[in-house]
Amino acid sequence: MVDSQTFVIVGASLAGAKAAETLRAEGFDGRIVLVGDEPVRPYERPPLSKGYLRGEVGFDDAAVHAEGFYEDQSIELLTSTTVTAIDPTSKVVTLDPGGSLPYDQVLLSTGAAPRSLSIPGSELAGIHYLRSIESCDALRGALETAERVVVVGGGWIGSEVAASARQLGKDVAMVEAAHVPLERVLGTEVGTIFKDLHTDHGVELHLGVGVEAFRGMDSAEEVVLADGTAVNGDLFVVGVGVIPRTELAEGAGLELNNGVIVDEYLATNVPGIWAAGDVANAYHPVLGSRIRLEHWSAALNQGPVAAKNMVGQKAAYTKIPYFFSDQYDLGMEYSGYAVDWDTLVFRGDQERREFIAFWLAQGRVVAGMNVNVWDVADQIASLVGSKRVVDVGQLEDPDIDLATLAGDR
Repeated sequence: MVDSQTFVIVGASLAGAKAAETLRAEGFDGRIVLVGDEPVRPYERPPLSKGYLRGEVGFDDAAVHAEGFYEDQSIELLTSTTVTAIDPTSKVVTLDPGGSLPYDQVLLSTGAAPRSLSIPGSELAGIHYLRSIESCDALRGALETAERVVVVGGGWIGSEVAASARQLGKDVAMVEAAHVPLERVLGTEVGTIFKDLHTDHGVELHLGVGVEAFRGMDSAEEVVLADGTAVNGDLFVVGVGVIPRTELAEGAGLELNNGVIVDEYLATNVPGIWAAGDVANAYHPVLGSRIRLEHWSAALNQGPVAAKNMVGQKAAYTKIPYFFSDQYDLGMEYSGYAVDWDTLVFRGDQERREFIAFWLAQGRVVAGMNVNVWDVADQIASLVGSKRVVDVGQLEDPDIDLATLAGDR
């Protein structure tokens, strides 16, 4: 397919890099411009709170592609470059540096930015946010000399950073406004398992309490909690969620609501503009709802789907949501999307942390999480996608094959 069109991908992220790769794989021979504001080629973010942070893997291990890939594929990778505006009327993006660049289609894969704390003392040195390779390098360097780390936030990033810091031999305290870590996603009962996990590994937990201020001279020395407790440390990491980076989309007149609104084909309300990854609030035809996913698998898989649609295919994004986490000796995979549920079912041994948890609504599995139990994530995803009413007793019974319950056998 010889093509004179120019496709611009805004955001040299995992989603953007996989979209560029897919465009070439699908035969698009036009110009591909992949624009990233960071000085390095695209990389995956999960290692930033785990192996890369601990110094166990290097940048090449986290990179999406080998160094020569983009040149070999005739993909123009513009690093340290910002897209400052998209004009859908004239079909031009503005680059800094670089000026105006006409386009035929645009993919937004701008991701999300860490939600910052706006409390007294939040501008002090020694307070870290983790999102980019640069911020991870700074945190990794600070960890070399730190003795006591305070993590504000008990979500996935906070929990993984706390675990990594403990694995590096640091004293760690975690502050979380919810009653248990990960409560918003997993609920109290499963969140308690993670609370006990961190307690067993020596993390000092301050749960059910918010933060009021940081205090210190030149750098943060303690964080003051809402109950008056002062938690001291020489290094602070804040992980209190992210905000989708929608500034460009807003300026271009795209429909927004908790991200950029896209349909099941990842198309926005403006023809020729698409969105994928953390920034996209996409309609999911299997689940029948709109979902914005802040996880690796969405970026990995939505980028290619968007690319296929950019070249005229009609590919709906139907993959069941998936994410994973590793904390200490606990590895888990979560498949599905549970916002509301009425039943929680366990299969396996919770005491040994070798189990599968299932969240059900009206007898149907809406999500499942396998903890230190492997090679079942696809079966759980099939079960979620089947929307079949399942017998709780069979769900609890490890001798009954999950594929059978999903109707795959």
